[in-house]
Amino acid sequence: MKRILLFPGQGSQYVGMGKKLAETSPSAKALLGRANEVLGFDLADILFNGPEDRLTCTDITQPAIFTVSMMAMEAVKEKGVAFDYVAGHSLGEYSALCAAGAFTFEAGLATVRLRGQLMAQAGDKSPGSMAAILGLETDKLGSVLKEASASGIVVAANYNSPSQIVISGSVAGVQAAAKLAETAGAKKVVMLAVSGAFHSPLMEFAVPGLREGLAKIAIQAPKVPLISNVEAKPVTDAESIRALLLRQLTSPVRWVESMQNALGMGCTEALEVGPGKVLMGLARGISRDLKVTPVENPEDLK
Repeated sequence: MKRILLFPGQGSQYVGMGKKLAETSPSAKALLGRANEVLGFDLADILFNGPEDRLTCTDITQPAIFTVSMMAMEAVKEKGVAFDYVAGHSLGEYSALCAAGAFTFEAGLATVRLRGQLMAQAGDKSPGSMAAILGLETDKLGSVLKEASASGIVVAANYNSPSQIVISGSVAGVQAAAKLAETAGAKKVVMLAVSGAFHSPLMEFAVPGLREGLAKIAIQAPKVPLISNVEAKPVTDAESIRALLLRQLTSPVRWVESMQNALGMGCTEALEVGPGKVLMGLARGISRDLKVTPVENPEDLK
């Protein structure tokens, strides 16, 4: 039996996350204090008290989820839990790499903060939209996206589960694809409340700045392989990781393949480390053979 640690991405945040960790784990509380110093503002206050509209701003959300995920990782360390692989959904990939020792908490947090700022700027520069398409086969969605591209940029952004694919692109492109998907037989189309077209060509504006930011941090080989979003395969080479983190900005998150490959490598147990239970829900739609336990507080680990 092998174990993989999974780390959530944007969308898992909520006001109050991390509060119990800070109250019950001295090491988690210390990590939050370091986060405040790195960021130069009181992240703890936003986490615990909101307001929600500030917490959901991309440039705040990303360092917030990264920090709370690493606070939860302190609980995993305290329990001495062994693991064989790590993976993270979009932003969560940074948490996964930090948990595996590829870079320091401070380096990861500074880079995630920059990533959030750049993605927010890209959204302002090239307004976009995203939508979750539920219950439509991948090949049918491919045809939908091809047809909708006549109206504007639209691509598959997150292959979350066999029955849930998120699309991303220009407002006109996503709206056209949403209508076509419904006509093609999608069970449901949900427009997402996001500040930009993540994992699409509209994020290209953020690439040069993130390349510069990633070049500034020391990345070493993680202690266990990362199953990357971009290739859905295990990677341990530091420079390959740096390149994949950059490519991730404009490439789809291949989560279904990532989890299928984790199963193929013998992972039957997973811990979802961080806020929420999104990845546990996605895993159920991919394979019941991967048992996911959410770990947000120390008592979650028996």
